[in-house]
Amino acid sequence: MSLNNFVKSIQDIMRNDAGVNGDAQRIEQMTWILFLKIYDYQEKNWEFDDDNYRSIIPDELRWRNWAIDNKDGEALTGEDLLDFVNNKLFPGLKNLELNEYSKRNEIIVREVFEDNNNYMKDGVLLRQVVNVIDNLNFDDYQDKHAFGEIYETILKDLQSAGNAGEFYTPRAVTDFMAIMLDPQLGEGIADFACGTGGFLTSVLKLLDGKVISREDRELYKESIFGIEKKALPYMLCVTNMLLHDIDNPNIVHGNSFDRKVMDYTEEDKYDVVIMNPPYGGSEKKSVQNNFPKDLRSSETADLFMSVIMYRLKKNGRAAVILPDGFLFGTDNIKVSIKKKLLGEFNLHTIIRLPPSVFAPYTSITTNILFFDNTHPTEETWFYRVDMPEGYKHFSKTKPMKLEHFDDATEWWVDRKPIEIDGFDKARKYTIQEIIDNAYNLDLCGIPHEEEEILPPRELIAQYQEERARLNAQIDETLDEIKRILDIE
Repeated sequence: MSLNNFVKSIQDIMRNDAGVNGDAQRIEQMTWILFLKIYDYQEKNWEFDDDNYRSIIPDELRWRNWAIDNKDGEALTGEDLLDFVNNKLFPGLKNLELNEYSKRNEIIVREVFEDNNNYMKDGVLLRQVVNVIDNLNFDDYQDKHAFGEIYETILKDLQSAGNAGEFYTPRAVTDFMAIMLDPQLGEGIADFACGTGGFLTSVLKLLDGKVISREDRELYKESIFGIEKKALPYMLCVTNMLLHDIDNPNIVHGNSFDRKVMDYTEEDKYDVVIMNPPYGGSEKKSVQNNFPKDLRSSETADLFMSVIMYRLKKNGRAAVILPDGFLFGTDNIKVSIKKKLLGEFNLHTIIRLPPSVFAPYTSITTNILFFDNTHPTEETWFYRVDMPEGYKHFSKTKPMKLEHFDDATEWWVDRKPIEIDGFDKARKYTIQEIIDNAYNLDLCGIPHEEEEILPPRELIAQYQEERARLNAQIDETLDEIKRILDIE
């Protein structure tokens, strides 16, 4: 069964269950079952490697002891299965006994189930779902390492994934960013809004190719760190990490903004940060108080930029996706964040992405900021990635591919200015030019040759972004006039 058909077959079964409403609940239901199947597979590996291994899960609740259907009529189904899941499995896993010596791979079991529930009301249909998932064979190398596609399929089917600026990041983009950062074994690599772990898996794919010895494999397993606020993507991320041979995933279910940024020590910092922060959302005052006054934004993307700067090691490097609004924003807080970024870090490259990279979730244009903690910015290169030949826009059926970054990758190693039809495609600006431009980083923009008719919500978002851009330009012009006239 193909991975796409795997997801579809489960969704089709759940659509017949009166207790499961909508894609969000179907996905949540699917993922806790997947987690237990995968955790049981990993436990078999841990048992093989360690004769003294003891599961944190009570025997009666382990996948191998209740989920497997041997077709002998003994498997739990119907009301018996529902009773077991609702009254034994969930209460047992939500209340696992942990202590200060508990390992991360034990703690995550309780964390995964703390915020989850079984929604299915038909025990026969639940048995069918369990059987489909149990047929996955993780001993098969291709099945195991292609499993990430299931997550991508799940997220593409979840239309609500675009709420509050939280979008599925195409694999081509995460892979490109990871390749440009070139992570090394022994480095600490972090994503402070890790979602389902797409960026971390792109990093792990590169690190896996560098593993030669047993010591290298241990460095690989200890390399990544993530934080995710929401229960569903957290569960997906932990499961994803287990499948990538991270035995004790250092993935935290929490909020990156809950700690004062000034309290971070060297132990809290990382060599590499790679992420796509949620944007468009807002944070309450109590959260903003964890930041210095001049950095107290209500916008999530702004706050994440501050977190990244406070948690990037000396000589560390970062790649971060941000909307155009961050680049051209001239309000006091955005300018303060950009002053800190340019004054304390080396913002060496901004890659401008085409508008429809995140289709179908949004058409808002985004950028990848590459910077390192080596020295203040002296110059910044801008490079615009254009739509590939033959494409008017990306879509679910025609997504962006890694090969669409080939020109950018080639330019990266031999940087030269490029001008096409009177528009700068690649150009270098000095720090003084950026300062003189009121810290507006909206440079080498995408020329709009034709107007695309968008759905109403996307059209509203696009107009709001354009209004913000025009307001920023007006404010900049007014400030310049006041300066000339010496008016406060």
